[in-house]
Amino acid sequence: MQRTLIALALSAIFSISAFAQSAGTETQRDANQQQRVEQGLKSGQLSTKETGQLERDEQRIDRTQARDMKNGALSPAEKAQIQREQNHASQQIYQDKHNATTGNPNSASSRRLQNDVQRNANQQQRIANGVKSGQLTNRETGHLEAGQKRETRNEANAAANGHVGAREQAHIQGRENHQSGRIYNKKHNDKVRGE
Repeated sequence: MQRTLIALALSAIFSISAFAQSAGTETQRDANQQQRVEQGLKSGQLSTKETGQLERDEQRIDRTQARDMKNGALSPAEKAQIQREQNHASQQIYQDKHNATTGNPNSASSRRLQNDVQRNANQQQRIANGVKSGQLTNRETGHLEAGQKRETRNEANAAANGHVGAREQAHIQGRENHQSGRIYNKKHNDKVRGE
Protein backbone atom coordinates (compact mmCIF):
# COMPACT_ATOMS: atom_id res chain seq x y z
CA MET A 1 0.00 0.00 0.00
CA GLN A 2 2.75 2.44 0.98
CA ARG A 3 4.73 1.59 -2.16
CA THR A 4 1.66 2.30 -4.26
CA LEU A 5 1.18 5.68 -2.58
CA ILE A 6 4.83 6.56 -3.04
CA ALA A 7 4.68 5.52 -6.69
CA LEU A 8 1.56 7.65 -7.21
CA ALA A 9 3.17 10.63 -5.50
CA LEU A 10 6.30 10.34 -7.64
CA SER A 11 4.19 9.95 -10.75
CA ALA A 12 2.28 13.14 -9.90
CA ILE A 13 5.52 15.04 -9.30
CA PHE A 14 6.95 13.92 -12.64
CA SER A 15 3.67 14.79 -14.40
CA ILE A 16 3.67 18.31 -12.96
CA SER A 17 7.31 18.74 -13.86
CA ALA A 18 6.72 17.47 -17.41
CA PHE A 19 3.82 19.89 -17.88
CA ALA A 20 5.81 22.78 -16.53
CA GLN A 21 8.56 21.99 -18.98
CA SER A 22 6.06 21.76 -21.82
CA ALA A 23 4.42 25.06 -20.90
CA GLY A 24 7.85 26.62 -20.60
CA THR A 25 8.92 25.27 -23.97
CA GLU A 26 5.73 26.46 -25.66
CA THR A 27 5.77 29.94 -24.11
CA GLN A 28 9.48 30.35 -24.88
CA ARG A 29 8.83 29.40 -28.48
CA ASP A 30 6.14 32.11 -28.65
CA ALA A 31 8.67 34.68 -27.48
CA ASN A 32 11.27 33.48 -29.99
CA GLN A 33 8.83 33.62 -32.90
CA GLN A 34 7.67 37.12 -31.94
CA GLN A 35 11.33 38.16 -31.89
CA ARG A 36 11.86 36.70 -35.38
CA VAL A 37 8.88 38.69 -36.68
CA GLU A 38 10.16 41.89 -35.09
CA GLN A 39 13.65 41.33 -36.58
CA GLY A 40 12.15 40.76 -40.04
CA LEU A 41 10.15 43.96 -39.75
CA LYS A 42 13.24 45.91 -38.63
CA SER A 43 15.40 44.55 -41.45
CA GLY A 44 12.77 45.19 -44.13
CA GLN A 45 12.42 41.46 -44.86
CA LEU A 46 8.78 41.72 -43.76
CA SER A 47 6.25 44.28 -44.84
CA THR A 48 3.69 45.70 -42.42
CA LYS A 49 0.95 43.68 -44.13
CA GLU A 50 2.94 40.43 -43.94
CA THR A 51 3.58 41.11 -40.27
CA GLY A 52 -0.16 41.54 -39.73
CA GLN A 53 -0.76 38.14 -41.27
CA LEU A 54 1.96 36.57 -39.11
CA GLU A 55 0.43 38.16 -36.02
CA ARG A 56 -2.87 36.51 -37.01
CA ASP A 57 -1.04 33.14 -36.90
CA GLU A 58 0.38 34.01 -33.48
CA GLN A 59 -3.12 34.94 -32.31
CA ARG A 60 -4.35 31.44 -33.19
CA ILE A 61 -1.50 29.87 -31.23
CA ASP A 62 -2.21 32.08 -28.20
CA ARG A 63 -5.91 31.17 -28.41
CA THR A 64 -5.09 27.46 -28.49
CA GLN A 65 -2.71 27.78 -25.54
CA ALA A 66 -5.22 29.79 -23.51
CA ARG A 67 -7.94 27.21 -24.14
CA ASP A 68 -5.74 24.20 -23.47
CA MET A 69 -4.01 25.58 -20.36
CA LYS A 70 -7.16 26.82 -18.64
CA ASN A 71 -7.65 23.49 -16.86
CA GLY A 72 -4.05 23.50 -15.66
CA ALA A 73 -2.74 20.60 -17.73
CA LEU A 74 -1.71 19.97 -21.32
CA SER A 75 -2.57 16.57 -22.71
CA PRO A 76 -0.17 15.03 -25.24
CA ALA A 77 -2.74 15.75 -27.99
CA GLU A 78 -3.04 19.42 -26.94
CA LYS A 79 0.73 19.81 -26.84
CA ALA A 80 0.99 18.23 -30.30
CA GLN A 81 -1.65 20.64 -31.65
CA ILE A 82 0.21 23.66 -30.25
CA GLN A 83 3.46 22.39 -31.74
CA ARG A 84 1.80 21.90 -35.16
CA GLU A 85 0.49 25.47 -35.06
CA GLN A 86 3.89 26.79 -33.99
CA ASN A 87 5.62 24.80 -36.75
CA HIS A 88 3.22 26.27 -39.33
CA ALA A 89 3.81 29.80 -38.02
CA SER A 90 7.58 29.26 -38.04
CA GLN A 91 7.50 28.11 -41.67
CA GLN A 92 5.35 31.09 -42.60
CA ILE A 93 7.78 33.50 -40.92
CA TYR A 94 10.64 31.94 -42.90
CA GLN A 95 8.74 32.08 -46.19
CA ASP A 96 7.65 35.67 -45.70
CA LYS A 97 11.15 36.79 -44.72
CA HIS A 98 12.60 35.17 -47.85
CA ASN A 99 10.08 36.14 -50.53
CA ALA A 100 10.24 39.08 -52.93
CA THR A 101 8.02 41.31 -50.75
CA THR A 102 9.92 43.81 -48.65
CA GLY A 103 8.99 46.57 -46.29
CA ASN A 104 10.37 49.98 -45.47
CA PRO A 105 11.67 49.64 -41.92
CA ASN A 106 12.10 53.41 -41.66
CA SER A 107 8.48 54.30 -42.42
CA ALA A 108 6.44 55.64 -39.51
CA SER A 109 3.97 52.78 -39.86
CA SER A 110 6.70 50.14 -39.74
CA ARG A 111 8.36 51.77 -36.73
CA ARG A 112 5.03 51.80 -34.88
CA LEU A 113 4.50 48.12 -35.59
CA GLN A 114 8.12 47.31 -34.71
CA ASN A 115 7.57 48.84 -31.27
CA ASP A 116 4.32 46.94 -30.78
CA VAL A 117 5.72 43.58 -31.89
CA GLN A 118 8.86 44.08 -29.78
CA ARG A 119 6.74 44.82 -26.73
CA ASN A 120 4.64 41.74 -27.45
CA ALA A 121 7.85 39.66 -27.68
CA ASN A 122 9.02 41.10 -24.36
CA GLN A 123 5.72 40.23 -22.70
CA GLN A 124 5.85 36.69 -24.10
CA GLN A 125 9.37 36.42 -22.65
CA ARG A 126 8.14 37.62 -19.25
CA ILE A 127 5.46 34.90 -19.31
CA ALA A 128 8.02 32.25 -20.33
CA ASN A 129 10.33 33.40 -17.53
CA GLY A 130 7.46 33.20 -15.04
CA VAL A 131 6.71 29.64 -16.09
CA LYS A 132 10.38 28.65 -15.80
CA SER A 133 10.80 30.24 -12.38
CA GLY A 134 7.57 28.79 -11.01
CA GLN A 135 6.05 32.23 -10.44
CA LEU A 136 3.18 31.38 -12.78
CA THR A 137 0.81 28.48 -12.35
CA ASN A 138 -0.44 26.63 -15.40
CA ARG A 139 -3.86 28.28 -15.11
CA GLU A 140 -2.31 31.72 -14.77
CA THR A 141 -0.26 31.04 -17.89
CA GLY A 142 -3.46 30.13 -19.73
CA HIS A 143 -5.10 33.39 -18.62
CA LEU A 144 -2.07 35.39 -19.72
CA GLU A 145 -2.01 33.65 -23.09
CA ALA A 146 -5.63 34.77 -23.54
CA GLY A 147 -4.39 38.32 -23.00
CA GLN A 148 -1.60 37.79 -25.50
CA LYS A 149 -4.21 36.55 -27.98
CA ARG A 150 -5.97 39.91 -27.69
CA GLU A 151 -2.66 41.76 -28.17
CA THR A 152 -1.73 39.89 -31.33
CA ARG A 153 -5.28 40.31 -32.66
CA ASN A 154 -5.01 44.08 -32.18
CA GLU A 155 -1.67 44.14 -34.00
CA ALA A 156 -2.98 41.92 -36.81
CA ASN A 157 -6.06 44.10 -37.27
CA ALA A 158 -4.03 47.31 -37.28
CA ALA A 159 -1.56 45.99 -39.87
CA ALA A 160 -4.11 44.21 -42.08
CA ASN A 161 -4.23 47.09 -44.58
CA GLY A 162 -0.45 47.52 -44.60
CA HIS A 163 -0.45 50.70 -42.49
CA VAL A 164 -0.48 51.25 -38.72
CA GLY A 165 -1.65 54.72 -37.78
CA ALA A 166 -0.86 56.68 -34.63
CA ARG A 167 -4.37 56.15 -33.21
CA GLU A 168 -4.14 52.41 -33.82
CA GLN A 169 -0.80 52.29 -32.06
CA ALA A 170 -2.15 54.28 -29.11
CA HIS A 171 -4.96 51.73 -28.75
CA ILE A 172 -2.48 48.83 -28.94
CA GLN A 173 -0.18 50.49 -26.40
CA GLY A 174 -3.07 50.98 -23.98
CA ARG A 175 -3.99 47.30 -24.22
CA GLU A 176 -0.34 46.30 -23.83
CA ASN A 177 -0.08 48.42 -20.68
CA HIS A 178 -3.07 46.56 -19.27
CA GLN A 179 -1.56 43.17 -20.18
CA SER A 180 1.79 44.17 -18.68
CA GLY A 181 0.05 44.88 -15.37
CA ARG A 182 -1.71 41.52 -15.50
CA ILE A 183 1.61 39.73 -16.05
CA TYR A 184 3.19 41.57 -13.12
CA ASN A 185 0.25 40.84 -10.81
CA LYS A 186 0.11 37.14 -11.65
CA LYS A 187 3.88 36.74 -11.25
CA HIS A 188 3.84 38.47 -7.86
CA ASN A 189 0.80 36.94 -6.19
CA ASP A 190 1.00 34.12 -3.65
CA LYS A 191 0.33 31.35 -6.17
CA VAL A 192 3.14 29.11 -7.29
CA ARG A 193 3.38 26.25 -9.76
CA GLY A 194 1.83 23.04 -8.52
CA GLU A 195 -1.29 24.69 -7.13
